[in-house]
Amino acid sequence: MSKAKLPDALARRHLLEGKLDAKKARAFADAYLEQSREIEAIDFLARAEATDELKRLQKEALERGDVFLMKAASVALDDEPDAQAWSALASAATAKGRLRDAESAARLATVEG
Repeated sequence: MSKAKLPDALARRHLLEGKLDAKKARAFADAYLEQSREIEAIDFLARAEATDELKRLQKEALERGDVFLMKAASVALDDEPDAQAWSALASAATAKGRLRDAESAARLATVEG
């Protein structure tokens, strides 16, 4: 799927609200991932039940110190990170200079789930 074939925001919403089968959902997810548009891929990955790919995104979020990506992938998996994961993400975010993410992750590490 090329960049020109990716749906706009409204079409994306209609696809996700409709009867999109797992194979097509995965194709859309892969097209978004090819363009490093992970956040937009997540709902399609969830529809395709691509748990391995969603877990890979959680790991990538942890390495990058990306709170938003971690939250989105975790919601799709229904798998809230524990305090240790948030602390590790805060450390990674600090090392990458992502100070807002570091602050958010440190705060999330103190919230009991």
